[in-house]
Amino acid sequence: MKLSTSFLFFFGAFVLEMSIVHANHGNFQNCSKSQHAGIGVVVEKSSRVGREQTIAMEMAIHDICRITKSPCSCPILHVKDSQGNPARSVYEVMDLMDHKQVHAIIGTISPEEATLVAEFDKATKNIPIISLTPTATTSLPQSAALTSFVQMSHDITTHTQCIAAIIGHFNWRKVTSIYEDHSTFGSSHSLLTHLSDALQLVGSTIQCHFTFPPLHYLSNPSIFIEEKLKKLKMKGNKVFILLKSSLASCILLFEKANQLGMMEKGYVWIISDDISSLLDSVDQSVILSMQGVVGFKTNFEDTSESFRDFKIQFRSKFRTKYPNEEYSNPSIYAARTYDATWAVVKSIQASNGLSSSKDILESILQTEFSGVSGNISFKDGKLAQPPTFTIINVIGRSYREIDFWSPDFGFSKHKLGNGEGNLDLIYWPGGTQKIPTGQIWSENEGKPLKIGVPAKEVFEAAVKQLPYSLSYIYIPYNGSYDEMVAEVYNKTLDAAVGDTEIMADRYEYAEFSQPYIDSGLVRVVPIKSNSMKEGFIFLYAFTAKMWIILLAMTIGTVSIVWFNEHVHGNEDFEASSYLECISRMLWFAVAVLSLAHREVIKNNLSRLVLSTWFFVNVIVAACFTATLSSIMTVSTFQQPLDHLGNNDVVGCNGNSFIVRYLVNVLHYRPENIRNINSIEDYPEAFKKGEIAMAFFVSPHASVFLGKYCHDYEKIGPTYKLGGFGFVFQKGSTLVEDISEAVLKLTQNGEINTLNENMLRSSSNCSLLGQESNGPRGTLGPKPFTGLFMISGSISALVFLNTLGRLVADHQASIWSLTLSTLIMRRIGKWLMLLLIQIRVIQCGPNVEMTPNQETA
Repeated sequence: MKLSTSFLFFFGAFVLEMSIVHANHGNFQNCSKSQHAGIGVVVEKSSRVGREQTIAMEMAIHDICRITKSPCSCPILHVKDSQGNPARSVYEVMDLMDHKQVHAIIGTISPEEATLVAEFDKATKNIPIISLTPTATTSLPQSAALTSFVQMSHDITTHTQCIAAIIGHFNWRKVTSIYEDHSTFGSSHSLLTHLSDALQLVGSTIQCHFTFPPLHYLSNPSIFIEEKLKKLKMKGNKVFILLKSSLASCILLFEKANQLGMMEKGYVWIISDDISSLLDSVDQSVILSMQGVVGFKTNFEDTSESFRDFKIQFRSKFRTKYPNEEYSNPSIYAARTYDATWAVVKSIQASNGLSSSKDILESILQTEFSGVSGNISFKDGKLAQPPTFTIINVIGRSYREIDFWSPDFGFSKHKLGNGEGNLDLIYWPGGTQKIPTGQIWSENEGKPLKIGVPAKEVFEAAVKQLPYSLSYIYIPYNGSYDEMVAEVYNKTLDAAVGDTEIMADRYEYAEFSQPYIDSGLVRVVPIKSNSMKEGFIFLYAFTAKMWIILLAMTIGTVSIVWFNEHVHGNEDFEASSYLECISRMLWFAVAVLSLAHREVIKNNLSRLVLSTWFFVNVIVAACFTATLSSIMTVSTFQQPLDHLGNNDVVGCNGNSFIVRYLVNVLHYRPENIRNINSIEDYPEAFKKGEIAMAFFVSPHASVFLGKYCHDYEKIGPTYKLGGFGFVFQKGSTLVEDISEAVLKLTQNGEINTLNENMLRSSSNCSLLGQESNGPRGTLGPKPFTGLFMISGSISALVFLNTLGRLVADHQASIWSLTLSTLIMRRIGKWLMLLLIQIRVIQCGPNVEMTPNQETA
């Protein structure tokens, strides 16, 4: 029943169409030849797009004739097949102009083809040519004035900007472009240039591109595509942009990509508008081969009443004409072709066949109406209204719309630019939502890099930041740094990732990454402290002149106060002798500083003097404390720099650039430079007097001082250098990527952490509580030795004086006690001898006496 209903429907439509055609044909026979306007059509009839365009033009002619009800004013379509060949397109356009006397031409004609036509036949160059190519060229060729060329499409830059926006959103640095070159006039190269310019604005570049001709030009397209994809796979870049392609080529391309494993996890495929707009017209097998592909298609109002009517008629005609095609929905190409035909026919009809080609062209350019593909108007020979693209993601049995993009608003959830985009919801090839890194590094033809490596921690951290995987092996290197750079230059090594100093003369042979640590050349000398000066370090807080002034001011102030109080009859300031007066004045000078004096100040003038002096003492004491703290923090009792000259013997790493720097820049004689092989050898060289000082690059100096922190220190200026960087061969793309990775590590603080860990592992100064040999770290007794000596000496003198007085006062008693002690000791010895004699008598004469007993 269903089959018979469908048959009756199509049969009725066919009969209706034939009757209309027959009626029109009859009417046409009654019209004069001059009343009919001819419209030339050049499309690729065998392609899906060409079929849609042909049916859309026929529908437009039919609808206009039906509305105007004037068969004589209906143009006649002269359809030619370009067969996808640019040369044939040019030929067919010229043939239509010369033999069919057409008023306008509609078709997939590029600007370069139109230029060639104008060059060959200048008399017909004013005939309007309406181009139905998917994208419009920004700058037309200047060899001919293509004033009659109108592009029924948006500017190509909007398409490349959308691609670049997607690339920039995911921060892919390198891409591979693929496009099918239908033209022999360089239009595809222009498209590639526009893409390259757009990618540069988002920090990306085209690493390589793959151009292939139309399939019918190839003897074995399958093998050709497969071999090209294999080469692209070896390049390491996993971000592919299908910039331009026919539907047949696209289907074959993704079929081979699946077979080669290039549609798996980690790969990215982006298709442009000319393919995305046809996804509604392909088989399920094609959709399944494109899983995870991201694309964009021109958004147009496909829910309007005019488009719904157009869609119903189109599907009916398409099924009738191409019954073997499974899908019959119209694409943007059909809708635009319908609107283009409508604009051309209305312009021809408005001229009543009397206007020139120039008038028809002006009428077309001034056209403004709401068509089935949206609002139609032209500016600079292209569609005026900026496009909005729908970002799609092929998943499952179809695709889903995930976002919108427009030149004005960028990515958004809605067509009008409201809300942020949601590109993070994309399912990539392999069925994962994890954003692919987009690249593996394979400039070395898939072989791991050979890397000379004195040090590797920072490099390994930088590799983790790369947007692709990097295969490498470490090769320990014990030669000099210059020799290692030469190995990279000779391509024995692919890179060197040690603590290599960036030097101008090394740039001749290799390239360097961004420095991962700053460096400079510094001097290191042993700490030669002055024990006497350090013991009396407090005295150096003030100069000798300052101490003398303080002493004089103190004595003077106290004398004035004592004198003033004494004159005014203050009994507390009376003394029986000059010696007592002086001693009490000195005590008063000390006690008054802490307000511990017993004397009562009664006179206001004395209070004024003491108040002023007390204020001065507070300021002086604060300055004393600050200066002494500074002296104790940074020792100033080490070897002065001016005692070290270019004639002193110095030590350094002989395998580094330092020797050249000392000779060429600091003007040391080569015989005064000693080669020290390792950090552990420097202390021995200092002890033996072989060197007076050592030169290090600052990171190495930090390691050395961390290990021998109490015995050595940096002195003098730091001679700025280029820093430590990684060495790569000239032209290596890794330089830029590793430099960016190093900057990321610097910004997130990871490099500082690595450096701190390195210093901590080699430092012997991690315990803050340990006592230092000099005035640094926690304080030991040495800085206070002088104070202790002064205080102890005074205490000792007082003790001796007191002891002397005690002896003098009790001299008789002490003498008597001493005599009694001596007498008692003598009596003790006599008693002991007596006991020994008694024992001898009792035991007999054979008893031996001990030496002590004999002595006694």
